[in-house]
Amino acid sequence: MAEPAFDPDFLVDLFAPFARVTTRRMFSGHAVYRDGIVFALAIRAGLYLKADGETAPLFEAAGLAPFTYSVKGREKVLTSYRRMPDACFDDEDDLRQWAGIAWQAALRAPPKRARAARRRTA
Repeated sequence: MAEPAFDPDFLVDLFAPFARVTTRRMFSGHAVYRDGIVFALAIRAGLYLKADGETAPLFEAAGLAPFTYSVKGREKVLTSYRRMPDACFDDEDDLRQWAGIAWQAALRAPPKRARAARRRTA
């Protein structure tokens, strides 16, 4: 049975030791924002943190799988989001560490408009 989608109030409380966050409904859950930038996804499959080329090895070393989903019977892998460690739900220091890693990856990501413009010109 799939896990329930995370409640927005729960997410705000969970990330409070790290930063003030907001959420926005998306897919089967919520995107988690800090200062208008997405750094986490909370969906039925779990809570995922933003990752990039610099941080992916940290997630891999901790055994944290990328976000996967099915489209028309095919499994897709989104390596830019990795499962958040379970310890983050109970340990504020772990939460601050991993959320900080995700936040830095989110800050390094090109703005969404720049990516869309780049696709149109390619």
